[in-house]
Amino acid sequence: MENVHVTTPFGRRAMSLGMLASQQMAENIEPGTAKNKWKLFRAICEARPSLGVTDRALTVLDALLTFYPDDELSKERGLIVFPSNAQLSIRARGMTAATLRRHLAGLVDAGLILRKDSANGKRYARRGRAGDIEEAFGFSLAPLLARAAEIEALAAQLVADREQLRITKQHLTICRRDIAKLIAAAIDEGVRGEWERITLLFRSMTARPSRTPGLDELESSLEDMEMLREEIVNLLDANKKTQKIDSNESQIERHIQNSNPKSHYEFEPSLETKQEANSADHIGWKDVPMADGRSISNSADDGKEVWREGRKASASTGGGPLKSFPLGLVLQACPDIADYAPGGQVANWRDLMGAAVVVRSMLGVSPSAYEAACLAMGPENAATVIACILKRVGHINSAGGYLRDLTRRTEAGEFAIGPMLMSLVRANSGVNGKAG
Repeated sequence: MENVHVTTPFGRRAMSLGMLASQQMAENIEPGTAKNKWKLFRAICEARPSLGVTDRALTVLDALLTFYPDDELSKERGLIVFPSNAQLSIRARGMTAATLRRHLAGLVDAGLILRKDSANGKRYARRGRAGDIEEAFGFSLAPLLARAAEIEALAAQLVADREQLRITKQHLTICRRDIAKLIAAAIDEGVRGEWERITLLFRSMTARPSRTPGLDELESSLEDMEMLREEIVNLLDANKKTQKIDSNESQIERHIQNSNPKSHYEFEPSLETKQEANSADHIGWKDVPMADGRSISNSADDGKEVWREGRKASASTGGGPLKSFPLGLVLQACPDIADYAPGGQVANWRDLMGAAVVVRSMLGVSPSAYEAACLAMGPENAATVIACILKRVGHINSAGGYLRDLTRRTEAGEFAIGPMLMSLVRANSGVNGKAG
């Protein structure tokens, strides 16, 4: 049976099975094994979280290594250092004796050093006649050499995890930036979609309580963010395809209309319902430029005549989708919408549709109601209706319900925007006349 050397601690310090295992491992160091003590110490610093030691304990270990005379740790040259507490305290940056003892015990419990106590607990070395150390009592650095491969592997793994954590944080930051800018662009461009829901979902993802998230939590967050970004990109791609189809259909429609030389009302809106005709009779329209360059007279009889002609043209073509009015006419009727556009002015239809999205949210109109209106009326006309609702918001109990009713009437062919716009133009002209 092989004899194994076991050393128990001096005084009231108890022996543990962990100490016994460390001593047995230190006895099994392969002959010829050597490691640079400072490279090994650097690896211990990298692997500190896995080894379960504090930074102050590493300060004490650093001090112990300075008492080892060679840079290479090897069993053949001995692995025991025996400094006094006073000298060890000096090299440990003036650490007090009580603190020193506590951190030495922590290094022993972590399995990084061993105690080899003498009979009276003193640390010293016994030399032979030739001056060589025959036996020493103090702290053994053998566990460091025995666990060198394990420590280096732990350090390499922690370095890799830290790098992966850095890369994941970087990707998460980029993904958050992408989502925020894509949502802002979609709202500014008036893209159809439930952007309010997506915005709330994005905010919930970025408001997680953990201040120091781990790698697993960050990777989970990144996966959720990437899925949301993919959903947004798919919505934007679908909108691009829809715009392309609408553009092609618009070109075909213009070609068909231009090929009919007898049509005099192809650029004018269809004013269809009897109820709206009656309301138009009472408006008394002022001279308002239309899309073909003509104007609607201030005369009630002339207004009725134009209304009748519009109805005849609508009946001859069998109704159809609403046609948008000139942007200048919309702004003349609803100048307040410009306050919600980028820069406080509406230069094109894109600006008007972006302002309508902002006003829609402010008026409490749900995304689904506005999307249904866009599908039924077209995005330009839906934005025009939102501008009209904003102008008359003090007289409307529920903007969302009113928009849904107009959408239903549009789908049934019972609604046209003309009378609404002309009424507001007339009202604005009256206000301006009084103010003048």
